[in-house]
Parts: sequence; structure tokens; C-alpha cells
Amino acid sequence: MNTGVSGSDYQAAVSHLAAVDADMARLIEQVGPCLHEAKPAREPYEALIRAVAYQQLHVRAGDAMLARLLALFPGQPFPGAEQVLLIAPDTLRACGFSGRKIETLHAIAAGVISGLVPSLDEAQTLDDEALVARLTSLRGIGRWTVEMLLIYTLQRPDILPVDDFGVREGYRFIKALERAPTPKQLQAMAEAWSPFRTVAAWYLWRVPALPHYRKPGR
Repeated sequence: MNTGVSGSDYQAAVSHLAAVDADMARLIEQVGPCLHEAKPAREPYEALIRAVAYQQLHVRAGDAMLARLLALFPGQPFPGAEQVLLIAPDTLRACGFSGRKIETLHAIAAGVISGLVPSLDEAQTLDDEALVARLTSLRGIGRWTVEMLLIYTLQRPDILPVDDFGVREGYRFIKALERAPTPKQLQAMAEAWSPFRTVAAWYLWRVPALPHYRKPGR
């Protein structure tokens, strides 16, 4: 089982990626040191709620939704599962959550109570695919959402979210491809980056900030 990656491991990851892929080496040189920041103290429940808020939204929109949710519970860092279940749907809609996301929030909260959503201590004993299989059984939780938990809360070192548009677009750009690879294609093509695919994803997410970046068709 992967136990996690920390800042002290980033140099080993960068050295490996640069050695096995000349295009990644150029990207690393352009971006600079890996500044990936995880939130390892968060419980999986909180991490999942936060990830749902950001699904298919710009970061600022997700930030605003979470801020409105947290404002409902002044004086505490994050609402508990029982509290989330008691929030009226209209109140959650006023925070910006869609009907589908409200169902997912309730499913996550109910999963905490049933034991399906593990505590942080339990999650750290489970391997990547076991957590994906377990948590994607929740309504509205797909693989990408669990991968965000694996990357940002559990600090797993070898996660490449191949369904993520930014990751695939970053790969397209550094490889000078006409179009982004499919998730299945990227999974195969990025095998050489293992066991440091989390750091590779971090660098691919930086591609749009490069001064010479061009979107497809431009």
C-alpha cells in the first residue's frame, strides 16, 4: 500500500520524471520546484464534501459555495455529518449547491454514519483501489473525486487523474499532440512516470500558466 508523499520526496519524484521523459523534464524546468500542498489533517468526510463543491466549477465558485456552507455553522471549523443531513435542501441551494450535489452531500454524510466513509485513520490502512471501489459506491461520487482525496488528504504518491481535463490537456501540450489523449490512452502512456504520478499531475496542472501555452486549435 502507498503510504504517502511529503515535501522531502518531491526531489526524488522530479528526478525520476525528468529522467524518464524529456518533455516532462522541460516542463519541470519551466515551472520550477514542486510546490504541491496537501491537507493531511482533514477527515475523508470533509475532503469529499469539499471536492463535491468544486466538481465542474471554477475554483472561485467552489470557494464561494463552501464559504456559504461554513457560514451556517459559525464557531466551528466544519459541520458534522449529522448537521449536514439536517440542512434543508433550500438552504443548500442558497449556498449554490445543485440538486444533484445536495443528494451527494447527503449520501456522504449518511455514509459517515453507516461507516462506509472511513475515518482518516482507517483510510490510511486502505490501498488506493480499495478506497476508489468503496467510495464510488456513494451516489454522485466518481473516481475523480476519490482521487482528489487520495492526492490532497492521503498524500498518495502515484495518482494520475486521467479523467481530469487539465491533466489530459497538459499532456497534449507538452507532447505537441493535435488532441488530448483519452483517459485510457493517457493511463498507458504515463506508465513510465510511476511511482510518482501525483507529482506529474501537479506539473501538468501548471501548463495553462505557461507564457507560451496555447489552447487547442490556436
